[in-house]
Amino acid sequence: MEAYPDIEIYLAHVDPEALNAWLGDTLGTPPLASAGKNRWRAQGQHDGHDIDILLVLKAADGFASLWFDSPDTPWATDTDCAREAADRLGCEVRCSLGGWQPGDDPDRFLQVLPDGQETTIEWPDSGQ
Repeated sequence: MEAYPDIEIYLAHVDPEALNAWLGDTLGTPPLASAGKNRWRAQGQHDGHDIDILLVLKAADGFASLWFDSPDTPWATDTDCAREAADRLGCEVRCSLGGWQPGDDPDRFLQVLPDGQETTIEWPDSGQ
């Protein structure tokens, strides 16, 4: 499977310490730095490629958006990243079901819980 051009997941709860630790362990990222109201940025690396990271708090229905602007992340898909994030951060994570194509339902998401349970949900007006 070809890697997505970028990765975006939604976090139900953001523990800044846990998030910074996960990003540091996974991508060698320094702690996220404020980039304006409810926005935090950092840059990590994977296999010699820079990865711009943007966290937007309260992006959709109280969830924070975590966006990795690179096709060179350790995850091929949003789902792969969501599974790891839910496990490492101990919070509910949501992501799109796949690479969006015209005609896809933009309100269908995958919900991943910290215990590994996964459910397809309707999430209207999620900010997508």
